[in-house]
Amino acid sequence: MKVAALIPAAGSGTRLGLGPKAFVEVAGLSLLARSVAALAPHVDEVVVALPEGWTLPADVPARAIVGGQTRQDSVRLLLEATGAEAVLVHDAARPFLPAEVVRAVLAAAWEVGAATAALPVADTLVRAAPGQTWGDLTPREGLWAVQTPQGFRRRVLREAHARAQADAHAATDDAGLVARLGGRVALVPGDARLFKVTAPGDLALATALAAVWDAK
Repeated sequence: MKVAALIPAAGSGTRLGLGPKAFVEVAGLSLLARSVAALAPHVDEVVVALPEGWTLPADVPARAIVGGQTRQDSVRLLLEATGAEAVLVHDAARPFLPAEVVRAVLAAAWEVGAATAALPVADTLVRAAPGQTWGDLTPREGLWAVQTPQGFRRRVLREAHARAQADAHAATDDAGLVARLGGRVALVPGDARLFKVTAPGDLALATALAAVWDAK
């Protein structure tokens, strides 16, 4: 079984405000370089979708393609750029990726067809009322917060993307496209360190975690 890791990294990073987010550095290494380094030992190739005009640094062991207008477009292009039987789709903005999560997602994806890292929701959830005040409580039992990597048999994800494109349907992640067609998606326990660097506060947290992570 040939496995490819696909990283859609063509976004502009507007919320962080530091240019393309994948190239933002944490403790001397870009988010993209950290994500590639975590994935590369477990796959046959890493393919990255970049903004037009950008190239990969020489020390990042991956190959690049030009991404699309949206994340969903970029993943579809990445799927066409590899012939692997299984794929892992991962957000570059989740740089602290434990090896055991990668292995577990890949194993579940090959068995079921699709899988995603996720964590049971631990916080109290409340729906806001008008004026951004406390509204109705939402029971958290059975709720999971979805992370990446997400793993798939490549043919399963290609079909899901083709159907979504034909229907002009957009989803927040790739597992959602598979579930939309009635496909099973296994939930694999993720890791709290797999948070997504989105806002300046996340970047500060990532910098603090990198000191511990890099010392391993």
